[in-house]
Amino acid sequence: MGDRKSNKPEYHRADERRFLDERGSSGPLAPNGLNPATILEKAVRERIVDSYFYKEQCFGVNEADIVDRVVEHVDHIGGVTGTVQKPTPFLCLAFKLLQLAPNDEILEEYLQFGGEKFKYLRALAVFYIRLTRQDKDVYLKLEPFLEDRRKLRRKGRNGVSLTYVDEFVDDLLVKDRVCATSLWKMRRRDVLEDLELLEPRVSPLGSLEDLLEERDEEMKDGEGGGMGGVRVGV
Repeated sequence: MGDRKSNKPEYHRADERRFLDERGSSGPLAPNGLNPATILEKAVRERIVDSYFYKEQCFGVNEADIVDRVVEHVDHIGGVTGTVQKPTPFLCLAFKLLQLAPNDEILEEYLQFGGEKFKYLRALAVFYIRLTRQDKDVYLKLEPFLEDRRKLRRKGRNGVSLTYVDEFVDDLLVKDRVCATSLWKMRRRDVLEDLELLEPRVSPLGSLEDLLEERDEEMKDGEGGGMGGVRVGV
């Protein structure tokens, strides 16, 4: 136990370069068919590998270590910051996940960790899933977290702002670029529904049609009650 680190493989700078070089032409692809080594843009990858955080915290780590790194070092989401475009710890760890290629069981554990201190682990997991999984699985995995209202700090070139887990998930589903990363173009949800790859999504509040019908009924009831009140007053 005390010598836990000695059981880890020895990594050094060349290993990261080898990942970038060899995976450029060979090696297994991500489930969505993309090359993990080239999902992030070249300039961003180079900044990550050269960053102090990556050198100090991301060498020789495994999937379990990722949890510790997030809890200890990640207090915001984001891509690059400042005029020098310094990569955030969040983006550095996302790049490390691209190298580790965790399986679905591990990703599910990341997603299900509860509590405030693990909300950034969930954010990292949904970001990684959006980068590497097929569109059908992205919707299935991410949509449940559209109900997660916890606050997140977002850091970018223009400073720090406040967002929420559900807003971040929505960005991943609808935007083309998030956290200094161009997202691969997924098929729209309605297209996947037409192909019978997805069931229509039902909000916890009910369908839009039901909500509108309920609202109309409430408005009618309110109008009737208001008129009755006027007659009594007269």
